[in-house]
Amino acid sequence: MKRIYPPMYFKISLAVTIAAHFLIPVLTIIHSPYNYFGIVLIIIGLMLNIWSDRIFKKENNPISPDQKPRVLINYGPFKISRNPMYFGMALALLGTAVLLGSAGSSIGLLFFIFWIEKFIIPIEERHLAEVFGNEYIAYKNKVRGWI
Repeated sequence: MKRIYPPMYFKISLAVTIAAHFLIPVLTIIHSPYNYFGIVLIIIGLMLNIWSDRIFKKENNPISPDQKPRVLINYGPFKISRNPMYFGMALALLGTAVLLGSAGSSIGLLFFIFWIEKFIIPIEERHLAEVFGNEYIAYKNKVRGWI
């Protein structure tokens, strides 16, 4: 069975966010022009994700949660979040929900955060602890998981 990786969970969550807006138009909670702030959140989220991804590539660190890391990255956005890529994806999903403005559009964001927290981050943290030991524990105690 082929594994589904975090970028695919992001895409699924984005599709759920958009579909929920149109299929469950329960209540519009953010009206124009305030909903356009969602564009800012989307841009910030995508920029954070790209920045974090570039650091991983620069350090030749595997991005896949299944692979053990080669380097403990603790600079750039990783100084303030242990998971800036996931935080960036969550910001983009939040921005999409704000842009759409409906209460139902937050379902995708909630699904994404739940899935990443429950099934992806524990695997990554286990690998980091195995590879880096006390160095990772010190980093984990110093830097928050999301922000």
